[in-house]
Amino acid sequence: MLEVHRIFKTYEGKPLLNDISFQVGTGETVCLLGASGSGKSTLLRIIAGLEDTDSGFISFNSIDLTSMPAHLRDFGLVFQDYALFPHLNVKENVAFGLKMRRLSKAEIARRVTNSLGMVNLSGFGTRRVTDLSGGEQQRVALARALATRPRLLMFDEPLGALDRTLSEDLLNELRSILHQSKIPAIYVTHDQEEAFTIADRLLILHEGEIVRQGTPAEIWANPESAFVAGFLGLGTIIDGTYIGNSQVETRFGKLTVHCEHKPQMGDHIHLLARPLSAESERNIVHGTVTDVIFQQERFKVTLDNGLYAYLPKAPNMGQKIQVRIKVECLE
Repeated sequence: MLEVHRIFKTYEGKPLLNDISFQVGTGETVCLLGASGSGKSTLLRIIAGLEDTDSGFISFNSIDLTSMPAHLRDFGLVFQDYALFPHLNVKENVAFGLKMRRLSKAEIARRVTNSLGMVNLSGFGTRRVTDLSGGEQQRVALARALATRPRLLMFDEPLGALDRTLSEDLLNELRSILHQSKIPAIYVTHDQEEAFTIADRLLILHEGEIVRQGTPAEIWANPESAFVAGFLGLGTIIDGTYIGNSQVETRFGKLTVHCEHKPQMGDHIHLLARPLSAESERNIVHGTVTDVIFQQERFKVTLDNGLYAYLPKAPNMGQKIQVRIKVECLE
């Protein structure tokens, strides 16, 4: 098990990582999700041994790795830019780390064949990596990481250079490989769709802190904060004042909502209005249609007040309509 203990890191006198702690269990894929500058790539480099911390430490199976150099940690790292050797063919790229470990030729050949098979590149061994597509090159990089049989795999925006179709295909294959191999993994991305697809558990980073963690289903159902809800695009954030009896006064009028944290009369709170089909909801909002987009057998309808909803039929532009919205209370 990988354990990250109270990591602090500053850059040019400003905090970059602030008291970061988490664990990665056997066979678990943990995704670090955050915008650029949130500290996720720096955290990955610290775990890999490529960067030092100001304080805190990393351990694996209860062994402190703080002073252990990167090449002795036995972690595999896959980058966005593949980091392949252009003068070597596919087989030679995959074998590079194995030769550095001075394994026998027979063992190297066996591992290269197995690794290429896992990433669906059997028969590609003699090809030049410069003749491969971006998706194929990333598969070679993954095969190289798998060949060393690392005790932890780390991915730093691995699909960022690929188009949507290629990245979706490779993401599904990668998820399958991780589950089959049982290798624990840390996956860094700013792409929410990637994160929710690949992760067993999500850590959302913001300004160097973990602001929410849990399974994808848990976070989707309960983002907890206005920042997480807004970052994930779960709906419209509404400011309001609690006036008692589950009522919140907003610019849309009074909305009915249940708040688990039990606000006091007059407290300022954030609400999340989800764009869901919610015919049973008591909250009705009126507005004028400003935009209609067809999305997978339904229509995303945006109103002039900033709210949007998904409807089975498209209203006319400029039409005044009413929609029922699902409103949740955020902390």
